[in-house]
Amino acid sequence: MRQRLLSIGANELSYEIREIVKKAERIQAQGQEIFWENIGDPIQKNHQIPAWIKEIIANLAMQNEVYGYCPSKGILHTRQFLAQLNNQIQGVQITPDDICFVNGLGDGIAKVYQYLTHTSRIIGPSPAYSTHSSAEASHAKNAPITYTLDPDNHWLPDLDDLYNKIKYNPNVVGILIINPDNPTGMVYPLEVLQKIVAIAKEFNLFIISDEIYLNITYNGVKAIPLAQVIDNVPAIAMKGISKELPWPGARCGWLEYYNRHEDKEFNQLCIAIDNAKMIEVCSTKLPQMAIPLIMQHPNYADYRKEVNENIGKRSKIITEILADLPQIRFNTTYGAFYNTIIFKKGVLKKGQKMHIKNPVVAQMIQEWTQDDQMPLDKRFVYYLLGAKGVCVVPISSFCSELEGFRVTLLEENEEILLHTFQAIKEGIEEYCK
Repeated sequence: MRQRLLSIGANELSYEIREIVKKAERIQAQGQEIFWENIGDPIQKNHQIPAWIKEIIANLAMQNEVYGYCPSKGILHTRQFLAQLNNQIQGVQITPDDICFVNGLGDGIAKVYQYLTHTSRIIGPSPAYSTHSSAEASHAKNAPITYTLDPDNHWLPDLDDLYNKIKYNPNVVGILIINPDNPTGMVYPLEVLQKIVAIAKEFNLFIISDEIYLNITYNGVKAIPLAQVIDNVPAIAMKGISKELPWPGARCGWLEYYNRHEDKEFNQLCIAIDNAKMIEVCSTKLPQMAIPLIMQHPNYADYRKEVNENIGKRSKIITEILADLPQIRFNTTYGAFYNTIIFKKGVLKKGQKMHIKNPVVAQMIQEWTQDDQMPLDKRFVYYLLGAKGVCVVPISSFCSELEGFRVTLLEENEEILLHTFQAIKEGIEEYCK
């Protein structure tokens, strides 16, 4: 081409959660059954949406109004409903104008990072959720800046690490938290959230809180929304229905701006995000219309409670199968529907293998793992895929120096659940013998 087309930051865009699907599909074409543990889609894992939710959506689809545009920031009635939900929390109060709908949080994440100056950095957790880390690195044209989540302390953030990286890097303008966390399943305790808010206040930063899993907690734990503890610190909370209803195919999320008028620069960022959505005209309308009807339905609270309890039960089953393996560090999860399993240091080595029955698949795995620079956990993941048909994601793909993999807690067919995690256990034992 006449000039270079791609920006330097484009090289930072990656999404191993879906990249590994390409490999799995090639193996599937050889007759291997695949057990998909790579992505958090409850529908794919046999979750059945209740008939009453389907009826609400079907009735809306019969209304002519649903097929037109809506206001750029989203349907006013729905934003009023969500603002009222937030304002029932003891903490910061917002208006409907402090809410902007986006086409799934992927859209919202891209917009938040896109309009920051390229020298302004957001520090996020590691292991990192790759949509955030890739978007931040792409905008900055540099590797992500992260603080450590500690697997030896229930995946809680290392606050000293966070503090020092902010103190000695003046380009950091914001802190990202994901609460409950993806990929670890950790839920931020009150005192940790309060300390993060205090750090943001000390260094004049804003906070991004990805709360897509806020209402998905179990095993006796409840997540605390940022709005409850934010005080007068500027912040953006990211929310949506992809995981909670769940309706991932709706691509419906929203941003809530807290204390936007406490800081002129932060308010300008919020205005830029709103204007970007105005240029796009609006976000998807049907799911916006459905939100108040579903969440105010008399069955909704009991439905969400039952779904959470079932995720908690599955987390206990997985704990029973994997927790005592000597090769790994295992943490019980309390929120979202993921678990990150970490290999103990030195367990993974070059040359380790699992037996693969299909010679064509065995040849594929050999070819895919011949690079000596390949992360050792990614090599394990490929062998697990080829030998056991289980598709997981290496934790090295989550901006982490740890070696391990992420699984989901979503499989509602208990027979498949038991088979999948028994296969993972056998794969670990064979590979690391």
